[in-house]
Order: sequence, then structure tokens, then C-alpha cells
Amino acid sequence: MNQYFENNTNLKSDINEIFVKVKNTSFYIYTDNGVFNKKGLDFGTRLMLENLNDINTNETLDMGCGTGPVGFYILKNNKDAKVDMIDVNNRALELTKKGLEKNKLNANVFYSDAYENITKSYDLIITNPPIHAGKKKVYEIIRGAKEHLKKDGMLLLVSRKDQGVLTLMKDNSDLYDFEIIKKKKGFYVIKSIPK
Repeated sequence: MNQYFENNTNLKSDINEIFVKVKNTSFYIYTDNGVFNKKGLDFGTRLMLENLNDINTNETLDMGCGTGPVGFYILKNNKDAKVDMIDVNNRALELTKKGLEKNKLNANVFYSDAYENITKSYDLIITNPPIHAGKKKVYEIIRGAKEHLKKDGMLLLVSRKDQGVLTLMKDNSDLYDFEIIKKKKGFYVIKSIPK
């Protein structure tokens, strides 16, 4: 089975424009075969966005941006935000660029496998990590974030209890103080503050 974190150029394209509303913020995303969120905004990402609240998003890295909903939401809600949107899926990156144009937003969109092409630091690194890519990749994203956060920066993530989120927090407690800011339907939205 092909996963959204792979680049399968043989997949037939079937692009859909989807209207998304989170709280009072609305935008469009484009979805396609072979990308995460093919049917629209997933529950976990929505829950994470609904709980951004007063988190500093001025310099944000949208890690594993998929079709772009996280970056779009941040840009719509913070006129000063500078957002880098990265993914390993080239089709997702093209859809994100298309979505930025549709929503009249600006962001820096580029390919990066975790932090491979990241050269700066951020106030916020935000992710719905690719659980199906395996624990090694997820932990690379979680642990690597610390090296790319500003002094008062944070990692914000969402994950499911049945996909090992409690173990994830325990295994990475040497690097972060974790705070669960929302739990709903088995999903946990977690603030991760570097120690």
C-alpha cells in the first residue's frame, strides 16, 4: 500500500477543492490521491488547530504540511506569521502551493525529510506526525525539533492514545516537559517545552 509519506508518481491524479472552516476561520485546501487528508481536514489536525489559542506562531515550521491546512490556518489568524511548510511528498507540496494561491496567502514551501533542509529556528514547530512512517521517523521529528526551536519556542503535536502517544511522551521526557492541553476521542494535543 502506498503511503502519503512516499512519492508515488504512478498514482492517477484526482484533485478536489475542499472548503474548510475551523472556528471562525475558513480556507480552501486541494486534495488528491496519495496525500494525507484526501477527504478533507482530519479530526486530529482540526483539534490541534482549535487549541492553538495564544501560542506564538510568528515564526512557524509546519512539519509534514500535507495539503497545507495548518499553515493556512496560522497565516489567516496571524498577519505577522512567517511560515515554512515542509513535506516529503512532492504532490502534497504542489497542492499546498495551489492552496496558498487560492487563499491569497504567502509561505515558504519546500521539500525536507524531517529537518534535512531546515537551517533556522522557530517559535513554533507544529505537527501531526506521520505515525505510519514508523516510530524511528516520528521520534526523529520530535527529538530533532529541540535543535530548531528558539529560546522560548515549543513543539505542538497531536497524536492518538492508541498509537502510543503516552509512550512517546515518556520516551522523550529527557528533552521536553509535556503538557496535554486537550484530549478528545482518543486524540491528545500536546505542548512540548524543551528542558
